[in-house]
Amino acid sequence: MLSPLPMRDGVGATRLHVPMQGAWPTVASYMIERFFHLDAEGLLARFDRGEIVDRDGSALNRDTPLGDAEFVWYYRDPPVEKRMPFEVELLHQDEELVVVDKPHFLPTTPGGRYLQNSALVRLRNLLGIPELTPIHRLDRATAGLLMFSVRPATRGAYQLLFENRQVQKVYEAVSARPVDWDPGRFPLVYRNRITKNRGEVRVRIDDGEESNSETLIELLSADDRVVHTLLRPHSGKMHQLRVHLAAVGLGILNDGFYPELLPETPDDFDRPLQLLARELRFTDPLSGEAREFTTRRRLQDAPAAP
Repeated sequence: MLSPLPMRDGVGATRLHVPMQGAWPTVASYMIERFFHLDAEGLLARFDRGEIVDRDGSALNRDTPLGDAEFVWYYRDPPVEKRMPFEVELLHQDEELVVVDKPHFLPTTPGGRYLQNSALVRLRNLLGIPELTPIHRLDRATAGLLMFSVRPATRGAYQLLFENRQVQKVYEAVSARPVDWDPGRFPLVYRNRITKNRGEVRVRIDDGEESNSETLIELLSADDRVVHTLLRPHSGKMHQLRVHLAAVGLGILNDGFYPELLPETPDDFDRPLQLLARELRFTDPLSGEAREFTTRRRLQDAPAAP
């Protein structure tokens, strides 16, 4: 369902479903009860200013009867944000795709207290492409390659590449060197079953069940303090690489989720998660061309090149 309101500062309007009948005499009274945590007079003032609209873009007023509008649109009040001190780097742009290097700490899409501090909103504002949409996602803590679709008409073709595992993804990670370090174990393929329960910040590992995740882990280098690995995931489960490295005794540096969930603390920009989306390779579904993109970023704790 298309929004009757345009993007504003890179963010679309919010759509709300309103019951067609019930105990509320007006749309406004329903919204006041629904959003009880908001100031009622402030919400009514938004109706008076014409900021809450129907499907056709016409403004509703505080007396609009319940049943006159099944869906309404409005702009949420943006959170107060301090701009994060790093930028999204544009690597590639054409008529179909935008590819960027996302920094650590910046989420892919808006959510919670992150709105303007998201890769999607920053890019919509920077490039002037309101329909820009991510084709895949990176965790907020992970840096590296992130690909966006420019046109809705061709978006599905690129999304299918990821759904059908036709995109070769390569990552790098840096872990603390374990006491019993044995480089002879690598390369190795690690598999397990990962599930995500609603409301839980970490995924669950079901070792007794059939595996649904797989990662090839290769050794790049090591010194007396850290181990630098190359990761080729065959599947794309949430937190998969973090879970698999923790399972083989190589929990990623500065990971507050695995192997142990640590208390939440403010972001420390000097200690980013040492996980980087390094390469994307695929055959373009429209042109048949082989496409390959490589990050320009480097993990700060990686061993120095020999």
